[in-house]
Amino acid sequence: MSCEASWLCACQPLATTVHFSFKNRGFSKTTLSCRINDPADATTRKDRPWYNPDRRRRSDQPEIIRHWIEADNPPHSDSEERFGVVSYNILGDRNASKHRDLYSCVPSQYMKWDWRKRLICEELIGLNPDIICLQEVDKYYDLLSIMEKEGYVGTHKRRTGGAVDGCAMFWKENTFRVLEEESIEFRVFGLRDNVAQLSVFEMSRADSRRLLIGNIHVLYNPSRGDIKLGQLQLLLLRAHALSEKWGNVPIVLAGDFNSTPQSAVYKFLSLSELNITLYDRRDLSGQRSNHSAQLFGVQGQISSPLILLDRFLKYFWTDEEVKIANGDSNHPVVEHPLKLNSSYATVKGSTRTRGSKGEPFATTYHSKFLGTVDYLWYSDGLVPTRVLDTPPIDILQKTGGLPCKKLGSDHLALVSEFAFTQSKRKDETNTRTVPATAAQEFSLTQGKREDETDTRTTTTVPATATPAIAEDSDSLL
Repeated sequence: MSCEASWLCACQPLATTVHFSFKNRGFSKTTLSCRINDPADATTRKDRPWYNPDRRRRSDQPEIIRHWIEADNPPHSDSEERFGVVSYNILGDRNASKHRDLYSCVPSQYMKWDWRKRLICEELIGLNPDIICLQEVDKYYDLLSIMEKEGYVGTHKRRTGGAVDGCAMFWKENTFRVLEEESIEFRVFGLRDNVAQLSVFEMSRADSRRLLIGNIHVLYNPSRGDIKLGQLQLLLLRAHALSEKWGNVPIVLAGDFNSTPQSAVYKFLSLSELNITLYDRRDLSGQRSNHSAQLFGVQGQISSPLILLDRFLKYFWTDEEVKIANGDSNHPVVEHPLKLNSSYATVKGSTRTRGSKGEPFATTYHSKFLGTVDYLWYSDGLVPTRVLDTPPIDILQKTGGLPCKKLGSDHLALVSEFAFTQSKRKDETNTRTVPATAAQEFSLTQGKREDETDTRTTTTVPATATPAIAEDSDSLL
C-alpha cells in the first residue's frame, strides 16, 4: 500500500518498552508505549490563552503494541529445533542524511546514527533471534562490536559502485555453524549495484538440521520492475542450487523486496511464475499504484481514449526488457524453481493489521510512503510457528512517520519463529521443475574482483565459493 504525504499525520515521538525474548517464551507481546494524559487535564482547556488546539502534544501519542501471533496448527517439534529469524532494513546513515526530505517531521536528534544505532541494537538484543538479516548496513563494524558481545558472529556484503551500504547477517555462534557462504553481485549480470547473501547453516543443538538463509535488498526504482525480477530470479536460482547441493535443505529468504503485496513481483515470488506481458512494465513492484485507494474506498475510472492508449503502451515490452527480467528475450514467462510462502501471510493476523493478501498493511513509513515491502519467505521443510505482528495501521499513522524517539529505522523489524517439519522422503523436494532459460546459465564467480568487498568475521570459509527509497540516485535510472 502506498500513500501521499497529504493524508499523513504530523510526526510525534514514541517510547518503546521491550517485553519479549525468544529465550523466555512466556511473554506474548512487546509494548511500544508512551503516557497519555487524562483528556480533562487542565493544560488542554481552551480557555487558557496559550492553548493551541492545532498543535499536537506528545501525550496524545497512543500506545503501540506488537503481539506475538501463534500459528493455528504448529508442528509438535522439539523447541530445540525451532529458530527465530529477523529481517530488518535499518536505514543506512548515509541514506538518512542524503534523503532528509523523507524525514522532515522527524527531529534531527532522532536521525543521528549514534541514537539510532543504540535503539536498533537494543531492539535486536531484546528480540534475541537466532539469525538476523539486515539491509542498508553502512556501519557494519559499529553493529558487530555490539552484537559480538551478545554471542553473534556476522558477515557483510557491501553494494558495488559508489554505494557504501549493503546487506549483513548475524547468527548465534553457539547455535549455528556455517557450511557455505556466498554473495551475489548483480552488477556482474548488468542488474545494478545491489547485492544478496546466501548462507548454509547447520544447527549445533539439533540432529544435524540444516537450512539456507538468503538476504537481499532489491533495487528501489519503482519503474524498473524488469531489473527487480532479474535480481530475484538470479537469487532464487542460486538458492535452489545451494539447497540441492546440501541435500535439498529448506530455505528462508529475508529482505526488503521493494514490492507491495498487490504487485506482480509478489505474485512471481508466491506462484513461481509470471507472464510479464500481462502487466504494466513500469509498475511491476506496485510502488507507483495507489493501493491506499483500495484501503480507503477510493475508486478510479477510465474516461479517455488517451488513457486507454497509455495503458496499452505500458504493457508493451521490448526484447531488451524481457531479457533483463528473464535472461531470455524469447521467453516472456519468468519462472523460479522454489515453492515459497510468506510467514506473515501464513500466520493470520487481525483485520486491523493485515491486508487482503494476509501481509501487514505497512512495514515502512516515511513522509512519502506507508506500505509493505519487507517479507520473510520460506520453503517446504519449514513452517512458521509464530510471528511478531505489526502495529494496526491507524495507530502507526499517528506516529507521523519513522524513525522516532524509540524506533531507530523507517522500517519495522519482521520477526518469525520457524520449526522444521517431519523428515521428507528422499524423492521429495522443496522445488519445482523449471524449463532451462538463459537466466539459469550463469556463474557467480564470473567477473569477481580480487578486492571484492565481502567481510566475514567467522573463521568458517566455504569449501566452494522507502520504502527503502534511500538508494543512490544512479540506481533509479
